[in-house]
Amino acid sequence: MAPTLGRAAVRFGVHSPAVFVDHFRGARPGVCRVRGMVEAGAAHTGAECAGTEQAGMEKAAGEAARAAGAASRCEERSSGAAWELLLPAAAAPPRRRGRTLQAALREAVRSGRLAAGTRLPSSRELAADLGVSRGLVTDAYEQLTAEGYLRSSRGAGTWVGDAVRASGAGGDGPAPAGRSGPMPAAGGTRTGPGPAPRAPVATRVDFTPGTPDLSLFPRAAWAAAHRTVLSRLPHAALGYPDPRGLPDLRAALAALLTRRRGVVAAPERVVVCSGVAQAMTLLGFVLRGRGLRDIGVEDPGSPEHATLFASAGLRTVGLPLDGEGLAPGPLAASGVRAVVTTPAHQFPSGIACSPRRRTELLDWARTVDGYLIEDDYDGDFRYDRAPVGALQGLDPARVVYTGSVSKSLAPGLRLGWMVVPEPLVEEVVDRKRTMDLGNPSLDQAVLAEVVAGGGYDRQLRRCQRAYRERRDALVTALAQYLPGTRVSGIAAGLHVIARVPGHHGPEAAFLARAAAAGVLVRPLSGYGTVARDDGDVPLVLGYAHLTPSDIALGVRRMADS
Repeated sequence: MAPTLGRAAVRFGVHSPAVFVDHFRGARPGVCRVRGMVEAGAAHTGAECAGTEQAGMEKAAGEAARAAGAASRCEERSSGAAWELLLPAAAAPPRRRGRTLQAALREAVRSGRLAAGTRLPSSRELAADLGVSRGLVTDAYEQLTAEGYLRSSRGAGTWVGDAVRASGAGGDGPAPAGRSGPMPAAGGTRTGPGPAPRAPVATRVDFTPGTPDLSLFPRAAWAAAHRTVLSRLPHAALGYPDPRGLPDLRAALAALLTRRRGVVAAPERVVVCSGVAQAMTLLGFVLRGRGLRDIGVEDPGSPEHATLFASAGLRTVGLPLDGEGLAPGPLAASGVRAVVTTPAHQFPSGIACSPRRRTELLDWARTVDGYLIEDDYDGDFRYDRAPVGALQGLDPARVVYTGSVSKSLAPGLRLGWMVVPEPLVEEVVDRKRTMDLGNPSLDQAVLAEVVAGGGYDRQLRRCQRAYRERRDALVTALAQYLPGTRVSGIAAGLHVIARVPGHHGPEAAFLARAAAAGVLVRPLSGYGTVARDDGDVPLVLGYAHLTPSDIALGVRRMADS
């Protein structure tokens, strides 16, 4: 009689009796772990169920394995051992049990013991089999799903994802989550600003700032919203859109920004655009039409601003920072009447604008009859205390507020917004109309559904949990492998400033050694003027798109290079 599998074996996603029996060899002594799960005819007897005839059960397992053939034996090596790896985690001390379980499951995926497409048991079932709380397993599933190792959808269970390539025997560690292989060489396409050294080897860990973890994109929620929108969107809504943006989205954004960021946002003053980059370009054209020729930008700051405003005919004037943000003295002396600033978490320094400085900047805008353009690029990501409210809320008539979903959802969506002072609204809308006729209606409707239904808030909470852990991993790795490194800007955002001790320098040599070790890092000097009076090597390290293990690997390689 051919051996068959019971329903528990099926629920574990195991396809051979040998695989499943191998898992239960690690069970606690004296406890029957078969429970009808392997029904191999006469091989599974009542004596074996009593848990007292271990040799008989092992013999039955061997017979089942031989019956399954070579393919089953191969699967035993890849899947059965993976479940055994989880048993030591269950025996770990309570305070470390959660992290140990996550590490064991993560390693099983990396090593290939749990192959892509393997279905995992439900959290309730695995918790019962391991003798741990269900919450512990649920947290592990959620964390590894957030990191890209697992994938899940409502009603369909949890599966091993296909984003991670199993590391070879001689590998240094795992590939970054969300990538299927080595990252591009440093000389290839780059996603962030600033100079990048050419690496003679393929980049293994890329600390380029500004990139979120794209594996966290809520595919299931977005797909559900898409279906809902298509089922009720009137035909007329698929015509040429309002260049201001879909009314439902503008209303949803106004409510969201008021609630989360303290923005004063009436829907009629919200303009939907293709990210903050287009917002800056639109404002550049409007200000140029009003007679402005120069616009201030923070130094150091985003190098992209110069290119964007140059396309609108404006010259950028770099303005220095101090410990409280944009320095008011040089701003007043510059003669500009508009300036771009990042007050919640200055890019790249990480400085949070002090309350006194906020007042000084607003006083300047009123004095010169000018505007502050607030780039709230990562204002929602603050880890150690509540997010700092937007500067715009203090004077909506003098501040243009800009933001997007590029960090919270994905930059590929090309969806952003402006909250525009009343005198500028019509000019901005007219320029938007001539530029692209407006953003796609369907994409706007889906985002409106996600925001109004609470999905956007859930996404922010999910990202915050993942990014906080990665920030902590980076700070820990720097302290361990590059002791003496001073870290700042850690309270918020998706990057930190790390000032590596001078004996690791000079900067050019450090960057070259890191690149040769397969680590791509950006120096702070690549973003503007940087004081160099202490001899340290200041780096801008992005961490949001990297797993904690990759972060540790990258820092260790930098230290060893």
